[in-house]
Amino acid sequence: MLKSVTVFAPATVANVGCGFDIFGFAVNVPGDIAKVTLREAPGVDIVRITGDDGRLPKSAEKNTAGFAALRYLKTIKSNQGVEIELHKNLPLGSGMGSSAASAVAVLFAINHLFEHALSKHELLPIAIEAEKLACGSAHADNVAPALFGGFVLIRENNPPDIIELPVPAELHCSLIHPEIVIRTEDARNILDPMVPLKDAVKQWGNTAGLVAGLYSQDYELIGRSLQDHIIESRRATLIPHFHEIKQAALQAGALGCSISGSGPSVFALSQSRTKAQIVADAMQAVLNREGIDNQVYVSGVNQNGPKIIDQEE
Repeated sequence: MLKSVTVFAPATVANVGCGFDIFGFAVNVPGDIAKVTLREAPGVDIVRITGDDGRLPKSAEKNTAGFAALRYLKTIKSNQGVEIELHKNLPLGSGMGSSAASAVAVLFAINHLFEHALSKHELLPIAIEAEKLACGSAHADNVAPALFGGFVLIRENNPPDIIELPVPAELHCSLIHPEIVIRTEDARNILDPMVPLKDAVKQWGNTAGLVAGLYSQDYELIGRSLQDHIIESRRATLIPHFHEIKQAALQAGALGCSISGSGPSVFALSQSRTKAQIVADAMQAVLNREGIDNQVYVSGVNQNGPKIIDQEE
């Protein structure tokens, strides 16, 4: 039996414009890395965390990754335990699925150590509960794409009903993260619980249009459907120069542009890697001009989700 395994789990873009809480896709970079080591003594110990500036708790019950490991061991009724080393390459509160990536990396690693005792579909409810610990609500739009890879539709959260959607080969993402923090709970509290029917109808049309565009590989339809009539206008107030970033992306040739998750990260979709790089440069130029530190990434849609990068006997 393996003694330890190290896993990479990807960042994700949730909501994807029109699909609040129901759409998400994984990217190739960046992502979190977790090393999980099996031991005979029961329990879960987080022995090391890097990249978080000391902000994350090491108590397993209070840490998303540790909580996921505890719930996994309880689910399979194991008396063994694990030690976790967590390397955070995703900024906290970034809108790129930071807590989801950590939970998924640990779950994928521990499940590999226990010779895949659970399927990915059985891992998903554990990941959703871990996400609830991090952000206060149990939803799958980050953990599902991080776990399954690709572009997913969450038809229902309880019980999870996940539909994996096709991804056109040339679809690429430009993702920019301004170095500010937005708590998911704060981004949810700013939303209006009541939605005008005319806005809801427009939103339903766009969600259906995006699914149709993915299936038909119709890039123009994908672009027309990446419009958010409900959430974006509220959350844009939390992101410095959002409208300038979006305008720069569209003028550079992006199919569409919106907020990644609850922000502050912003994503754009394009019909080639070359175009996505041009769009990324245009988005970054806005923040650079304003003196706001940022990181930018260009990636295709990650079709595989988590992956093993090292293991020891």
